[in-house]
Amino acid sequence: MNKADKNYEQYKQLLDLWSKENPIKTNKLQILLLVNALLLSAVNVSGGFTAENWPIYVGGAILSFVWVLSIGRTSLFQKIWQIKINELANNYPKDERFQILNKAKIYRKTPLLLRIFGGASSKYYLVGTPFIFCIIWLCLLVYFLSL
Repeated sequence: MNKADKNYEQYKQLLDLWSKENPIKTNKLQILLLVNALLLSAVNVSGGFTAENWPIYVGGAILSFVWVLSIGRTSLFQKIWQIKINELANNYPKDERFQILNKAKIYRKTPLLLRIFGGASSKYYLVGTPFIFCIIWLCLLVYFLSL
């Protein structure tokens, strides 16, 4: 087995690791949204946004912050795999086996609407969403405890 074949085997393993992070991130985001919806329901059932519901606000902030760390870690490892994949691909620019993620030529062929809405990097909303939830829950806590 020559060096290119060995590197291709490593490339395939890294590609597999990289791709397996996507459903993990999606599941984490969906659970985050579900938990926050349940917390909002708990606030509603408990009399609405009042000072007495401060434990729910604390819980929402803590859970959302933990999600920032959890999704952040998953995104970090996916980025590590992607960097290693790109390094290997850059060593073999003429070998099509290493260019599977090179989407520059194909990207322009996709519909504009999909490029607009699908072009946002998931790292921003995956880490941003739980961070925003954390800030909202903390603001509610501070607001109602300062009344």
